Amino acid sequence: MATTEEKATPCCSPSLLPPKASGAKGGAPRSEAAVGEWIAAADPKRPASAATAMSPLVPVEDVKDPPAKASLPGIPMMMRAQTRHPLDPLSAAEISVAVATVRSAGATPEVRDSMRFVEVVLLEPEKNIVALADAYFFPPFQPSLLPRTKGGPVILSKLPPRRARLVVYNKKSNETSIWIVELSEVHAATRGGHHRGKVISSEVVPDVQPPMDAIEYAECEAAVKNYPPFIEAMRKRGVDDMDLVMVDAWCAGYHSDADAPSRRLAKPLIFCRTESDCPVENGYARPVEGIYILVDMQNNLIIEFEDRKLVPLPPADPLRNYTPGETRGGVDRSDIKPLHILQPEGPSFRINGYFVEWQKWSFRIGFTPREGLVIHSVAYIDGSRGRRPVAHRLSFVEMVVPYGDPNEPHYRKNAFDAGEDGLGKNAHSLKRGCDCLGYIKYFDAHFTNYTGGIETIENCVCLHEEDHGILWKHQDWRTGLAEVRRSRRLTVSFICTVANYEYGFFWHFYQDGKIEAEVKLTGILSLGALQPGESRKYGTTIAPGLYAPVHQHFFVARMDMAVDCKPTEAFNQVIEVNAKVEDPGQNNVHNNAFYAEEKLLKSELEAMRDCDPFSARHWIVRNTRTVNRTGQPTGYKLMPGLNCLPLAGPEAKFLRRAAFLKHNLWVTPYSRDEMYPGGEFPNQNPRINEGLVTWVKKNRSLEEADIVLWYVFGITHIPRLEDWPVMPVDRIGFMLMPHGFFNCSPAVDVPPSANEIDKDGGSPKLIQNGLLAKL
Repeated sequence: MATTEEKATPCCSPSLLPPKASGAKGGAPRSEAAVGEWIAAADPKRPASAATAMSPLVPVEDVKDPPAKASLPGIPMMMRAQTRHPLDPLSAAEISVAVATVRSAGATPEVRDSMRFVEVVLLEPEKNIVALADAYFFPPFQPSLLPRTKGGPVILSKLPPRRARLVVYNKKSNETSIWIVELSEVHAATRGGHHRGKVISSEVVPDVQPPMDAIEYAECEAAVKNYPPFIEAMRKRGVDDMDLVMVDAWCAGYHSDADAPSRRLAKPLIFCRTESDCPVENGYARPVEGIYILVDMQNNLIIEFEDRKLVPLPPADPLRNYTPGETRGGVDRSDIKPLHILQPEGPSFRINGYFVEWQKWSFRIGFTPREGLVIHSVAYIDGSRGRRPVAHRLSFVEMVVPYGDPNEPHYRKNAFDAGEDGLGKNAHSLKRGCDCLGYIKYFDAHFTNYTGGIETIENCVCLHEEDHGILWKHQDWRTGLAEVRRSRRLTVSFICTVANYEYGFFWHFYQDGKIEAEVKLTGILSLGALQPGESRKYGTTIAPGLYAPVHQHFFVARMDMAVDCKPTEAFNQVIEVNAKVEDPGQNNVHNNAFYAEEKLLKSELEAMRDCDPFSARHWIVRNTRTVNRTGQPTGYKLMPGLNCLPLAGPEAKFLRRAAFLKHNLWVTPYSRDEMYPGGEFPNQNPRINEGLVTWVKKNRSLEEADIVLWYVFGITHIPRLEDWPVMPVDRIGFMLMPHGFFNCSPAVDVPPSANEIDKDGGSPKLIQNGLLAKL
């Protein structure tokens, strides 16, 4: 992933732009080798022997963060920015070197030729490495991130080398392996040359299938369309032109032993356009039903085929297309005037590589092929209290879409769009003036393709400011004086397309300390065909011969919290809050009393919780050792939004792999290897309850820990006619809100908008009204 400058209005100096890089995530076993290679620069006043005997991880004395270019008196600090921050996504050069290193490690030419590169990502370092990098190697230089030590500071002369983690599928042996490759500084600038990394480890993971790749999808479509029995089945339905046919290669999931990962399988869905020479044709408007196909993706062969039932193709729906004007067969409305978002003085945010600062907020942007956008090191600058951490890492780690129609083929539609396909790999370029408005900062994303080449998604991540209405307002009815402030938010987003659906993932940062996570759903419904005169109770009839099955969309946000905690501290706990009605009696003689009841979630099994709108249930992540001016612990509140639970029986097949959907909230202590709620490889996973449901059985203590929240939120979609031919955006999400984190509203210092100051000279507005005249 790499930053891309907004062409019309440059948003930062070219010197602040980092080299292009790719998205990443770490999940391999912890390695101590990198730690051992750090070089400590000894304090000149200390004996050399003491410096060399000192562990390279000796913490540094707690001092206030200096200005970006300042040095602390008497401390030999390395205040030079390194080439790449430990959390920066891998550059295209680093990806290329990692691929070349693994490929060259293949024992034979046959093994090397069989390698398919599913994922190449950054192996994210331990939190103490990130703390050291932010303390002494990268602006804004924050030595206070490190704990105090009696012996004085020991400053390191370099950080450990960056590492890449590769998921490799061997197409010949059907084996999946995980490789760790160490990269040197030269790899950030050398692409595919003689420089190679160093293989740290490699391990074959038995009994798994990695995510599918776009190349495999294309190969599957070609194999099906060239299969003689399929061609004959389409002829029975009146289709001779295979160019009309669309084949979507859905992963097989796991329904029985026949779906075991000993074979790499797909069960495609078939659709058929009406005009092969029309690029804007909506092919999803004509589903082909009654044909069952099982594809061996390893060998690209059709291994099972059955024309089970001759269902006529739905007639061409005149309302099926969604492109402009005449291309749709309609006329566009003509009464919309242009809306321009102007920022003549530029944006309020500042960018330094992947480091973002805006309205007292700061964070780093990351990107991985699986999760897409990742937000690192979220902190808020709070006056004399300095930079206060809120979260270490925020991302969407999984999404599941189960369908509620028990008929073939819809009962087996339960896509794991992150774990089986990859949200990041399916991201697309954001077009300026459409997906985002205003002064925009874009970031590119780099990935490896299936054969190990580098692919770039330009303008993949969008960062911009948005007006958000009123931030706060009050008018004093006695004096007529009024104060109002407009709200502004910083939005970071990306959008991905997974077959027929589009999903937009957004993180919004607000001036009052809130963080909002939002998912926007749009795209095209996945339809079924109906016999003449038939209707289905498990869906909505959209057009003659067409119906849209009911289904649900579930998303899992993983939030590695750090409320007032430095990266090496574990001083958080989770409180559940429920509003309770006071029992009638002496304390409630008027029967109007209610109060907020708090309960500490002491262990993992106790922290498996569900939303309850009837009690206004929410959860607070509190710091156990930091208090506000009232003596209460500082905290951040997880405020649920719209939500639901799976509408399925306990024995539903998809719940074998998605048991984490059974609760809205899970809480675990941080563990570097616990990244994905359904395990790393949900594709054709035969193991029941792998991942989050198994981890919490350890029942680890949460009373004072490095807290990770797993929030599961979903929407039940009962389709409407208005969702056709393309669905207007539906929204779902949640909010992280300060709860006793600040001593008062952090938004009280937001100045009046420029128009109001120009109009009134910045003075409060005096409102003349009848009541004031009477007074």
